[in-house]
Amino acid sequence: MTDHFTFTVAATDGPARTGEIRMPRGVIRTPAFMPVGTAGTVKAMYPEQVKALGADVVLGNTYHLMLRPGAERVARLGGLHTMMQWPYPILTDSGGFQVMSLSGLRKLDETGVRFQSHLDGSTHLLSPERSIEIQGLLGSDIQMQLDECVRLPAPESAIESAMRLSLRWAERCRIAFGDQPGKAMFGIVQGGDIPALRVESARALVDLDLKGYAVGGLAVGEPQATMLAMIETVEPHLPTHKPRYLMGVGTPDDIVQAVSRGIDMFDCVMPTRAGRHGMVYTRHGRLNLRNARFAEDNTPLDPESTCPAANLYSKAYLHHLVRAGEILGMMLLTWNNLSYYQDLMAGLRKAIAEGRLQDFIGETREGWRKAERDRAA
Repeated sequence: MTDHFTFTVAATDGPARTGEIRMPRGVIRTPAFMPVGTAGTVKAMYPEQVKALGADVVLGNTYHLMLRPGAERVARLGGLHTMMQWPYPILTDSGGFQVMSLSGLRKLDETGVRFQSHLDGSTHLLSPERSIEIQGLLGSDIQMQLDECVRLPAPESAIESAMRLSLRWAERCRIAFGDQPGKAMFGIVQGGDIPALRVESARALVDLDLKGYAVGGLAVGEPQATMLAMIETVEPHLPTHKPRYLMGVGTPDDIVQAVSRGIDMFDCVMPTRAGRHGMVYTRHGRLNLRNARFAEDNTPLDPESTCPAANLYSKAYLHHLVRAGEILGMMLLTWNNLSYYQDLMAGLRKAIAEGRLQDFIGETREGWRKAERDRAA
C-alpha cells in the first residue's frame, strides 16, 4: 500500500471515468458510493457487513461527532477508525451543512459560524481552522473544507456571497491542513444554480491545487435537471487527474446520470434512511414494503442478488417486520439497499471499463421502468 494519496484513471467512456484512489488505509475504486456513518456507525449495519458489500470508504460527520462524543475524546480513544472498527478510509464532511440545517440560533461571519447544539443548546464556534482540527482529531483520511451551503432556490446575491465566503474559507482550510502525507483535503465548488458563479468557484479552487474537488450545494431542493446542468457546467473546469465528488447525492438515477457526466464519488443517507422506513431499492425499482399488497407475497426482493436480505427473505416476512416495527426489518432492508447501491457502482465501473456505459444505463433504467409498468398493470 502507498504512503501517499494518489488517483489514477484506468478507463474512460465519454466524460465518465473508472479508476482508483490509493491511500495508506486502502484503495477506493471509483466511481464509488460512500455509505453514511454520521455518528460513527452506518445505521443498522455491522462494519464487516458494509465492507463485504463492496464499500471501500465510509463517511463520518464532523458536526455530530464534535457534539457527541467530542473530537478530543475520539482522539483519546484511538481515533474514529479504532472506535468503529473500520480500518479502511474514512471521509469526513466539514459540518457546515449540518450547522445550517440542524442547529438552533446561529451567527455566521468571516470568522466562522457560531451555533447552538441541537442536542443541548450549548454554544459552539466552527471556524475553518476548527473544522480541520476536528477532522484531524477524528483521524479522517479525506477532509472537507468548511463552506456555506445555501438551499435553493435563493436570491443570486445570497448565492454569490456564500460562494465567495466559501472560497475564503477554503484558503484558510488549506493552510490549516498543511502537508499531511497519505491524507487529502477537498475543496467544495459552490455557486448554487448560477453557471458563472460555479465556474468562478471551480477555477479559484483549482488554483489552490487541492487533492480533490467536490460539487456542493446540490440535492437541496432543485430539480434533477438543474443539478445535472451544474455538473456539466463545472466538469470541464476541474482537473482530469483528480477525483470529483458530488456531495449528498442521491437516488440511483441521480448517480448513473452524474457518473455519465464525470463524477467519481457519492454519498447519501437515502439507502440507509429508506431502509429504516420500509423502502427498498432493487433492480426492479423502489418498493414500499409497508404496502398491503406485499402481505402475502412469498417471493424474495431479488432472487438474483447475492445479498441474503434480498434473496432469502420473502416480501411478506419483510412487510410483517416493517409493519410490526421490528428492528430486524430495518436491518434487513438497509442491508438490501446498501447491497443494491454497491452492485450498481460495480456495474458502472465494469461498463465504463468495457466502453458500454450508455448501454448499461439504458438497460438499468429500462428495468426500473418495466417494473413500474408491470405494477401499474
